[in-house]
Amino acid sequence: MNKSLIVANWKLNKTLEETRRFINDFVPLIKNSRDIDIVIAPPFTSLYVACLALKYTNIMLSAQDVFYEDRGAYTGEVSAAMLVDAGCSHVIIGHSERRQYFHETDEIVNKKINASRRQNLTVIFCIGETLAEREQGRTFDVLKKQLEVGLSGIAPENIVIAYEPVWAIGTGKTATPSQAQEAHEYIREWLTSYYGDGAKEVRIIYGGSVTPENINSLMERKNVEGVLVGGASLRADSFARIVNFKGRRF
Repeated sequence: MNKSLIVANWKLNKTLEETRRFINDFVPLIKNSRDIDIVIAPPFTSLYVACLALKYTNIMLSAQDVFYEDRGAYTGEVSAAMLVDAGCSHVIIGHSERRQYFHETDEIVNKKINASRRQNLTVIFCIGETLAEREQGRTFDVLKKQLEVGLSGIAPENIVIAYEPVWAIGTGKTATPSQAQEAHEYIREWLTSYYGDGAKEVRIIYGGSVTPENINSLMERKNVEGVLVGGASLRADSFARIVNFKGRRF
């Protein structure tokens, strides 16, 4: 059975020195954690510094985004090969903030996933509905389209699905454990219909205002195999409390 996966997404936060300090403070706090995969996603500028600081730990490194071409005249972009060169094993793709602020479509997300898998990066593929879509009863329709287009032509190996209801990201609102379970159950059923037995390779994690206070109730739910943490991952003690959650282990 898949191990729990806990991912820190720092977004547009932390300088090089702040990255070093966080990792130095964080590692001793989770030394007794077992059977959990831990991933930290700093900004691009801190990737290599984080790679060096994490060298003798079991913590893995992720980028927050990637471009879909391997090289060329694309000013400001970073390729999957560059991420691997900087020490990354994972990459976050399709986050709602990328979709909202940078107008990323499901088709662009699919191209980014393809580019990342060519470099053997594990993809943390974010999907989720807006508040309006949920209130209109369209949650499953939205998730289905994002999955169908995003995973078109993609094998199940080294794919993680992060269900992040857009209305819960950075708002302090969290999907109830039952809402998270309902969405994760739908995603699991869709994956099974798409991949067959290969769906067992895919972990489904939850993101959206995850905190030390709600981690236990979320992780107790079937099909919630981990979390993608934003604001609560910016402090070493807070993120350590999430990693050290009490409850169901895989």
